[in-house]
Amino acid sequence: MLKTIAVVVVVLLAAILVFAATKPDTFRVQRVTSIKAPPEKIFPYINDFKQWHLWSPYEQIDPNMKRTYGPQTAGKGATYGWDGNGNIGSGSMEILEAPAPRKVEIKLDFTRPFTAHNIAEFTLQPAGESTTVTWSMRGPVPFFGKIIHVFMNMDKMVGGQFDEGLANLKVVTEK
Repeated sequence: MLKTIAVVVVVLLAAILVFAATKPDTFRVQRVTSIKAPPEKIFPYINDFKQWHLWSPYEQIDPNMKRTYGPQTAGKGATYGWDGNGNIGSGSMEILEAPAPRKVEIKLDFTRPFTAHNIAEFTLQPAGESTTVTWSMRGPVPFFGKIIHVFMNMDKMVGGQFDEGLANLKVVTEK
């Protein structure tokens, strides 16, 4: 009986590993909203890390999170680091591109609870009296990440936070 259970467990583990190997080598999560404000009004809230506390859902996860701002907090070259509890972890961001008022591209490096190196991007597209704002994140998925993706839906998990952040940004900028 014990031998049968061990064989079943080994077969299940092998099946999970084989299935994980079929997962994509990269991921992309994206959410879009329409905000009744011009890009020029929205852009500063995304382009300046000191403004993120007004709308980013990640800023609320750990109220005691330690934040470190570089000498420049807005525009290309701006940096921001955080170190928080187990729910938020630690990492850093650097704005790579920020052509006003169209786009902000950010290098996003997580150091805890896992190491990951991703790119986050915000695009702002005028649409009549509104602006279409897109928040996306993309990055590589190492094999261990593929195993995690077997059990967790990255799009639902991160996408829900993006939805919340875009809704907050909408409230702040439509005032």
